[in-house]
Amino acid sequence: MDFIKRSKPLKILFVGAEAVPFVKIGGLGEFLYALPKALSELGHDARVMIPKYATIDAEKFPMTTVIEGLMVSDPDHEDIVCNVKKYENNNPMEPINYFLENQEYYEKHSSVYGYDDDAARWALLCRGTIEFMRSYKEWRPDIIVANDWQGGLLPNYMKCEYKDDPVISKIAAVFVIHNLYFQGMFDHYCISELDYDDGKSAVPPITDSRLLKTNFMSRGIRFADIISTVSPNYAREITTLEYGEFLDTLLQERRSHLHGILNGISYDRYNPETNPYVEFKYNAKSLGERRKNKKILQQKFNLDERNDVFIVAIVSRLNEQKGFDLVIETIKPLLDNFDFQFVVLGSGESKYLSFFEELDKMYPQVATHLLNDAILPHVIYSGADMIVIPSRFEPSGLTQMEAMRYGMIPLARKTGGLADSVNDYNPQEQTGTGFLFEKYDQYAFFGTFIRAFETYKYPTIWQGIQKRAMVANFSWEKSTKEYVELFKRALSQFNS
Repeated sequence: MDFIKRSKPLKILFVGAEAVPFVKIGGLGEFLYALPKALSELGHDARVMIPKYATIDAEKFPMTTVIEGLMVSDPDHEDIVCNVKKYENNNPMEPINYFLENQEYYEKHSSVYGYDDDAARWALLCRGTIEFMRSYKEWRPDIIVANDWQGGLLPNYMKCEYKDDPVISKIAAVFVIHNLYFQGMFDHYCISELDYDDGKSAVPPITDSRLLKTNFMSRGIRFADIISTVSPNYAREITTLEYGEFLDTLLQERRSHLHGILNGISYDRYNPETNPYVEFKYNAKSLGERRKNKKILQQKFNLDERNDVFIVAIVSRLNEQKGFDLVIETIKPLLDNFDFQFVVLGSGESKYLSFFEELDKMYPQVATHLLNDAILPHVIYSGADMIVIPSRFEPSGLTQMEAMRYGMIPLARKTGGLADSVNDYNPQEQTGTGFLFEKYDQYAFFGTFIRAFETYKYPTIWQGIQKRAMVANFSWEKSTKEYVELFKRALSQFNS
């Protein structure tokens, strides 16, 4: 009799600064929920560790203490005392979550990021995770997955100070780059040769001011068994001078260990057939119902109710990385010469907030909501025609996938994860799921906007683009299988 050989389930600990549903500032929070959950659904034992912030709802997420008085060593300084707590959902498919508790470094802070002692806070998370694993005999992972610069010291500690530890030396280290631009030190564009961190010296103690000059990101890249980014194209881009943020040489050296896997989205949350925030439910075969949501969107934003008008939207953080300088340079000529409505949702830098606020006052066909909102993105995705994503760089991007799931077509720059997830419309072959431009300048953006605007005039063609966008597969199920293979490769390299 033939037996199916089943591979042993993996035990994986994800470590980072934020995780849904406890705290979410950006895409990292979504990643540290969705991927562990998807791995659990495949039969693996995936768990998550983040700091215990004061903002986490203790009634909604009741925790138990698993270690009290955890001593986190800080060479040449007094040990830092922490507790470790655990939250376990009744749903076995939900990952178990651990929380590093420390009043001074976490609970006294009202937010996740942006403090003078951030270097110490994240060094403590990294070292505290290691000390927790050494002390916690009930469960130990095969792999620790450190995320972004906040987790960058984990591989460094594991491969240097703890390389001979009987527990830690048996655990592989994976480092995931979510955004190379943020490296865990003061502005790396202004670094002096004297202050340059080559990543080879010992990590300064947690309470040492020299830690402020330590490049957490470069150390994660240097010491991890496997490095991953959140899209294949971004993995290629960051080895180049243009996108490498002064780490391209190091990334080229570690190219054989560098991989890219596109993030996924939740097909349950972003589902126009079931989403409670979508007034008229629909799918790729019932786009006529979708058109009714245009009126709902116009009512929400006090725009003229016109079923025929082209609605263009932004749903984003409003900052330089997202490329909105191109919008500032082109939107007024576009509004003056083309008949469309323009909706902006998001918060961010004052430069962009001021511009869009003024634009709203100048043009009746413009509407803005310059605050974060959990519901309005779904209203926009289901009612607007095109989403604008002109990013300077985009490691993965989720907005384009979310919008496409609803039949909202992206106008995007061909960079990073946008290049991996959006296919440019080809009128000869009638293929494509959006409209792409390559060169980062106002003329490329302007021309691509006109191309999309003119294509919208042909409903049958536009619906074809919508249908292809809606059936594209960006599920976490697909991405998770790629991560499983990556983790197996990490173990193979670690054990060889």
